[in-house]
Amino acid sequence: MTSRVVAITGATGFLGRHLVRTMADGGWTVRILARRDIVDPEWAGLEPELVVGDLTSAAGLDRLCTGADVVIHAAGLIKAKSRDEFDRVNVLGARAVASAAQKTGARVMLVSSLAARSPALSDYAASKRGGEDAVRAIVGSHLTVVRPPAIYGPGDMETLDLFRLAQTSPWLPVLDARARMALIHVEDAAAQIADLARHWRPGTFALSDARSEGYGWDEVMQSAGRAVGRQPRLIRVPDGLITAIARLSQTWSRVTGTVSIFTPGKAREILHRNWSLSEAECVPGALATRYQIDAGFSHSVSWYRKREFLVTV
Repeated sequence: MTSRVVAITGATGFLGRHLVRTMADGGWTVRILARRDIVDPEWAGLEPELVVGDLTSAAGLDRLCTGADVVIHAAGLIKAKSRDEFDRVNVLGARAVASAAQKTGARVMLVSSLAARSPALSDYAASKRGGEDAVRAIVGSHLTVVRPPAIYGPGDMETLDLFRLAQTSPWLPVLDARARMALIHVEDAAAQIADLARHWRPGTFALSDARSEGYGWDEVMQSAGRAVGRQPRLIRVPDGLITAIARLSQTWSRVTGTVSIFTPGKAREILHRNWSLSEAECVPGALATRYQIDAGFSHSVSWYRKREFLVTV
């Protein structure tokens, strides 16, 4: 029996690498779009089909989608110098993938972001909502949009800094005690996406671990401390300081010509109080997740230490 074919963009990203493994383990033939051949130790024993190209390559996207049962568009920018730069990837790239998939009749799953729920917060959030709208305009109601919250886990270089700080600092910053944020471990996110691909249902769905109501800042920071075997003191940081640091970061990026993820828009995302999920947003009968925050953070730290990104002190 011929296995079903899933075409994946963003396969070399944090979530994408786990998604390739999960889909292959589920019996799918995995086809990926990449600029060059990929050697990834996390893919040991896997041989995904490679289509050379990127989101601007119409021919490459046509080859990616031809014969695919499902196209999972997971590529995207999380930091950029401007809204236009975000839109070139997160909106125009999504539109190009949807156009290629629509020609071949493949079903489309767009990996968006929970930030798309509040597009006025940042250029990133607006571009993710714009990508959803662009794809929906092409494929209509035959679209599945998944909106993950903050994703963490093995391979995440963004969260690594949190654990380094928890391991070396006598204190950790916390923000508004009323804020709540949903989280999901990357393996659980990949598993829920794979389950949606297998048991297809159109619509827009948010992902989370079993705590869809989310975690408070104190819980997150205390859990980070426990994961590295420390109990740092928690220090409440005023919103204004976060905003000021973000402005300084943006100015420094302009002066140096670098791209910083910590912009005023990102500060507004961080300071937003409600990143919890309502029951209506979640996948009905969603696949149960394996990790909540303590187990997930401990798993992450073990991965970092094994690869010497985090050294025990």
